[in-house]
Amino acid sequence: MSGSILLGGALAALGLGILLLALNLLPAPRRQGGVAGALSAIEKHYGRGGAGAVPGGAGQPTALPGWLRGLALRLSPTGFTETLQRRLDLAGNPAGWNPDRMLAVKGLGLVVLGALGALFGLHSPVLLVLCAGFGAVVGFFLPDVLLYNSGTKRQAKIQSALPDALDMLTVCVEAGLGFDAGLAQVARNTTGPLAAEFARALQEMQIGVSRTEALRAMVGRSSVPEFRAFVSALIQATELGITVAQVLREQAVEMRLRRRQRAEEKAQKVPVKILFPLIFCLFPALFVVILAPGAITAVRVLFGGG
Repeated sequence: MSGSILLGGALAALGLGILLLALNLLPAPRRQGGVAGALSAIEKHYGRGGAGAVPGGAGQPTALPGWLRGLALRLSPTGFTETLQRRLDLAGNPAGWNPDRMLAVKGLGLVVLGALGALFGLHSPVLLVLCAGFGAVVGFFLPDVLLYNSGTKRQAKIQSALPDALDMLTVCVEAGLGFDAGLAQVARNTTGPLAAEFARALQEMQIGVSRTEALRAMVGRSSVPEFRAFVSALIQATELGITVAQVLREQAVEMRLRRRQRAEEKAQKVPVKILFPLIFCLFPALFVVILAPGAITAVRVLFGGG
């Protein structure tokens, strides 16, 4: 009996040794390297986690329960996660925000504001239903409105900074720098979302992505028509062999012209925007100041008032 136990123990030890030897001889799982790994790291830094997010650091946002995300996901249309990612790209991918967190915040707003609305209408069943429904709807769609507003402001900043950045890029290229070096100068000497987009495109080109692919990815993160036209002209110049400096010069002239046209358009809209405040706010006060003395005098003359 003892011999069988010793034989079994020896066989078990032999099997365990073979297993450990095999595990040591097997190659360790390699991390994704090359261009694909670098692109994945850049995408995680800019697109998913947001620039500046440090896992486990003080700036890490508080995790929300998963059932809130599931609730918002069930109430959202199919493919809404991709729509949220597109809106986050337009907003510059704020640090710590991704589609899952946005969905969780939408679910949290639905529950919290719905509960507050229900508390407000407790004294009446009809008011309870109306207030709870209104609060839930507002809480569900408020994060979308804030995200859309953030993206709109960021795209407006890109549109406003594009003519000056293009002028600087044109000067750099005509002075003898290459396009990539000129783009680096613009990203280094300017601030704002446009400089951040140029810096990201440079990082992608430095790790091996072609210039065309990096520029097209940059356009995919923007909704400014002038920016799209500028990148399309650059891609066509690269593919057709046209001098980049000449294309940049023409695009700079076009951007300045469009900026002047936008300023003239806003100036033409001012009379229409000021019309209603003028009629309902300023004119009544003017009428009181101008007509009141005459009306008082007329009343005294006609009715003999004191």
